[in-house]
Amino acid sequence: MNIIISNSSSDPIYEQIYKQIKQQIMRGELQAGEILPSIRLLAKELQISVITTKRAYEELERDGFIATVGGKGSFVAEQNVELLLERKRQFIEDKIAQLVAEGKTLNISLEEMLEMLTLLYREG
Repeated sequence: MNIIISNSSSDPIYEQIYKQIKQQIMRGELQAGEILPSIRLLAKELQISVITTKRAYEELERDGFIATVGGKGSFVAEQNVELLLERKRQFIEDKIAQLVAEGKTLNISLEEMLEMLTLLYREG
């Protein structure tokens, strides 16, 4: 599991951890049943507080991305395929909404936005 903490980010550290683990689960990089590093180990590796790591894990568990088994650790939770697809769509919709708002602020037309999206989609 690869997590990068940015001190220049406006997001709190626990949220950076939450988002990165969530993205890895949604992309299939972390599979259902896969064990996650312990809270203490992850805190040590990232050189952050155990409390910060614990909060990220609690948020992930609350949202159904991980499950914690006492004495065994935290695991990637089984994901309902339809729910996972819906979460992926929502994630993309949120990103597009941010880009649309920024495009409107910069007076970029819908046609220009579609052209940029088409070019980027085909290149990637």
